[in-house]
Amino acid sequence: MNQIWFGLMTIAFLVVVCFLVYVLLELRKSARALTDFLRTTEDSLKPALDELQQTLKSMRKVTDDVNSVTEDIRLVSGSARDIGQNLKKISVLLNEVSSDAIIKVSGLRVGIRTALEVLIKNFLTKGGTK
Repeated sequence: MNQIWFGLMTIAFLVVVCFLVYVLLELRKSARALTDFLRTTEDSLKPALDELQQTLKSMRKVTDDVNSVTEDIRLVSGSARDIGQNLKKISVLLNEVSSDAIIKVSGLRVGIRTALEVLIKNFLTKGGTK
């Protein structure tokens, strides 16, 4: 009976050893496949990362250009606002000058009319009494 147990244990041991050898071989194949996969992935990711860096640099340049254009537009807008304010001041000054000129012309016209009326009255009254 001990020999049967010994024979069964030997067979079981051999089965376990064979199974472990098979598992180790499969693990070795899996490790090799994983290493190859990682190498391939790394090789394919390097160009993608380089392209991504170039894209980020380009986007940074575009952003800087947009900021520059925005600043230029701000300056132009400020200049346009200043021009508008200056035109408004010129318009106010022209209105004041034209109002003053109209008042002076009206006053001068009234003065000339009054002077002519007085001159005509005096000429007619003096001319008629002589």
